[in-house]
This record gives sequence, structure tokens and C-alpha cells, in this order.
Amino acid sequence: MKNKKFGICYNPQIRDANPVMTALSQKLLAYGVSVEIFSIDELKPSLDFVFVIGGDGTILKAARFYARSQTPIFGVNLGRLGFLSQASVSMIDSAISTIMSGNFVVEDRVMLQTGSSVALNDIVIKGSSTGRTSRFSLKINGMPVCDYLADGVIIATPTGSTAYGLSAGGPVLTPALNAFVIVPICPHTLTARPLVVPDSEKITVCTSELNKKYVISADGQEFCEAPNVIEIEKSTYSAKLALLNNSDFYTILRDKLHWGESPAFCG
Repeated sequence: MKNKKFGICYNPQIRDANPVMTALSQKLLAYGVSVEIFSIDELKPSLDFVFVIGGDGTILKAARFYARSQTPIFGVNLGRLGFLSQASVSMIDSAISTIMSGNFVVEDRVMLQTGSSVALNDIVIKGSSTGRTSRFSLKINGMPVCDYLADGVIIATPTGSTAYGLSAGGPVLTPALNAFVIVPICPHTLTARPLVVPDSEKITVCTSELNKKYVISADGQEFCEAPNVIEIEKSTYSAKLALLNNSDFYTILRDKLHWGESPAFCG
């Protein structure tokens, strides 16, 4: 790793990002490696490995950018949940030592694409009028599946299944699964349920209501007006997340989402 070119990407809007960035760069320079520092709003290409300092939103933006060059990214959490990050500030020393010795793995994470928009977590389709339900027709590989009367529709990757899709009642998918999950948002029917499909399927969402505008969001960060027919499929790019060897998805579920913990009893 010593002959690699490292990048440090940080979010200047997050408190304590600057001192963490400074400490991280000094530790990397002590190994005699090349380091380039930049903000999340000025992402730099032509790097071999990038540390991303911030929350999950910062990591998502960096992941979309570096997926095109297949550059591994490693998250240092300064946000709240930090589900995509691998290290807290207190773990920086040990994380750098582990990475510089090559004791880490790079995990491919499937991504979604619709038009020019790419997402690591999810693509969400909603009506632009707040407080009103909309009608969405779902097709898989051109075959009609169902109609939703709902606030919107989420199409999530396994990585994104622990984000908006989970909040909307969708299942959690392990990142190892080659699948997508389709989740209606606040559906106005008891028969509308989340649907898990192989990631090789082409998902089409049709919006047929006239004189009504719809909006597409990618990872809750990139927004555009939706056409009447929205085609969503597996992206040709995949995000490269650098993970420490002791990383485990189910441990992260338990530690960060408190998965399966019994409620506290009073008495």
C-alpha cells in the first residue's frame, strides 16, 4: 500500500471534520505515502484509495463518484448512525495500521441506475405535491405486477435496505444478496407489500396521471423530474467499500440498529 496514492475526503459542514482530517493526513504521511486532501464538494479522480470523513450521506456521494473508477473508499464516521462507515474517530490509528498492512477486504456493492442517475442506497419516486397520494404502476421485465396508490415507491439495493426502505416497512437484505427490494411508501391498501426481486430484473414504474409532476431522487441527494415511464436496473458500476477483516454485517445490525434487542421492562 505504500506505493499507492491516497485521498482524504472530508465534509467541511460537519463539526470536527477539519481536526480529524488533519490528524488522519499526518498519520498517513508518517508512512511516507502520497496524500491528497479535498472536500466532498471537490472530489478528485486518479486515486488508489480514499478515506471519507463524515456521515453516511458523505460516504454515499463519494461512493457514487468513485464507483466509476473502481476506487475503494473507507468511511470514518462523524455522523449519527454511520451505517456505511468502518471506523470511529477513536479507531483511526488501528484502522490505518490495518489498511497499510493490507489486512482489509474490498466489497463490491451493487448499485441502481435510471437514466443518468446512479444510486448505492435507493431510487425513490414520488409525486411532487406533498400530502397527496399518487398512482404508480409496477412492471417487472415488461410484465404488469401491480398498481400502488401511495406516497411513493422505493427501489433499494441490499445496502440501502437498512435506510429509507427499512423505515417504510421493507425487509433487511444482507449485502451478499443479488437482489433489489421494492417498497411502497404509505400505500393506501392492505394488500401492498414489499417485493424482493433478483437484481437482474428490469423494474419499470409508470406514472399515468395527467397534469401531475413526479420526482426521482437518487440516494436522497440527486433530484430530477420523472418521466411517465421510469426504467430502473442494475448499474454497470459497483461501489467499492473497504472493510476491516473483523467487519460483520450482523454485528453492525446489532450494534448500530440495536437489532433484536429485547425492550426494557419496568417494575
